[in-house]
Amino acid sequence: MNLHHPTKLIQADINEYGGEWGIPQITHLLKRTMFGASPEDIAYFQKKTLSETIEELLSPQTPPEPPLNFYNTNDYKDPQGILLGETWVNAIYGDGTVNAKRRASYKYWWLMQMANQKRSIHEKMVLFWHNHFATETADVDDARFAYIHNTVLRKFALGNFKEFVKQITLDPAMLRYLNGRFNSKNAPDENYGRELQELFTVGKGPNSKYTEDDVKAAARVLTGIGINNDKKVYNLNVTNHDTSDKKFSSFYNDTIIVGQSSVGGMLTELEDLINMIFSVDEVSKYICRKIYIFFIHYEITDEIENNIIEPLSKIFKENNFEIKPVLTTIFKCQHFYDPNIFGSMIKSPLDFIIGTIREFGVNFPSPKTFLQEYYSLFGELVRQGQNLQQDIGDPPNVAGWPAYYQVPMFYEIWINSDTYPKRNQFTEMLINIGILKGTQKIQIDVVGFAKKLPVPNDPNQLINDSLQILYKIPITKELIEQLKKDILLSGQSSDYYWTDLWDAMINNPIDFESYNMVVTKLRNLYSYLMALPEFQLC
Repeated sequence: MNLHHPTKLIQADINEYGGEWGIPQITHLLKRTMFGASPEDIAYFQKKTLSETIEELLSPQTPPEPPLNFYNTNDYKDPQGILLGETWVNAIYGDGTVNAKRRASYKYWWLMQMANQKRSIHEKMVLFWHNHFATETADVDDARFAYIHNTVLRKFALGNFKEFVKQITLDPAMLRYLNGRFNSKNAPDENYGRELQELFTVGKGPNSKYTEDDVKAAARVLTGIGINNDKKVYNLNVTNHDTSDKKFSSFYNDTIIVGQSSVGGMLTELEDLINMIFSVDEVSKYICRKIYIFFIHYEITDEIENNIIEPLSKIFKENNFEIKPVLTTIFKCQHFYDPNIFGSMIKSPLDFIIGTIREFGVNFPSPKTFLQEYYSLFGELVRQGQNLQQDIGDPPNVAGWPAYYQVPMFYEIWINSDTYPKRNQFTEMLINIGILKGTQKIQIDVVGFAKKLPVPNDPNQLINDSLQILYKIPITKELIEQLKKDILLSGQSSDYYWTDLWDAMINNPIDFESYNMVVTKLRNLYSYLMALPEFQLC
């Protein structure tokens, strides 16, 4: 993989960008903040300023409709009587079989939200926080709790991080995943108290000097928080709560959290714990570093730490840990639009899969008419993600996917001798034979995609306009010329060969010979482009 490293940056600071606002900048922004940059979205934002674009992209979206029962068949019925097309999120748990089907429904539904996203960063932020507050549906087990956890991610994805941490602490899925429900005064469980600091707030940086005693004290603060399984919410049990005072280290200014013996007092202790943790500067720096790595690049030099991370963390704190001001600053700054940043990131498997679907405008059957096929097609996309090492809903552990933290490789981990051929197999299947479920199929419509380009009957512009959408780093003029000659012109020397072929197809819709020739050439062209390393970058 020829990864483009941004080693020489024009400007490593957060000053506002004032340069050209055209297709290269728009596609860069969209590929980083959404899943792919579709021709329609590019054209839409060409009519808006940078500030207008950022404002729209950072607009929170309304909660989507919940996942549905798509699994009822002649051979299997939901044991709780949930009918085909009805939601299961408010049903009782049932047995392991139906719960497994509901977990599948949940995962398929999640990818639907990505593929059908509005012009907003919201879905990308839900994935960011899923990686940050990582849980595994296989361990949480109850699909209803997994769904509720997702609603928390969605609610706070662009909201207040401090309140977010509180709600995650009380979230039933997290209480299951990190054993918080078993944390009691007679048997303190340090699991969540540790991850709350190490992974969720303070981090593991050189200045994150909390101690083992801090972990133990945090665990004691959190004793007695359980789950009301019937109501699917947290439950506070005073009899299981450690009511003694909890003393923390000098890293937290020797704070003492006074023990409480009432339900309200337990929440007061939790508030005191969160306030104490958020008083430490490392919280804002740690989160800003993670945002930088996810949206810009994994290489944080001393210059970037001093001139970008620290000013961002100051903005974060001054805005009471609201997430949007940080994102607004990042996506408006000169640094983000440095050409050296373009194409410097390897697409995650979900970026690769959903981005390809969205950029080529792949059409799905109507969920109202073909509900089971609709869900099953997204199920195949979930399995493709699993094959490429990103199983939505089930990151490998509480730290999330290694591609976002594993030094020194980071997201170069996504590409190896196993996953790269599988990426190519996926795009080959999607463009040549499609994915079939029941009577319904999804497939890239190469003619439909080409028609969205400004001048598809000009082979030079067809290739260049396609590359503007699909690639973020240039390929050589020699390769472009070779692609044109070998694929579009079939070895002919005149560009009119392609122009005449395209025009014949357009002017005579029943000229199937011309149509099939155009389809074959376009499939060969896009198959070749998607197989190159450059297509793996964003």
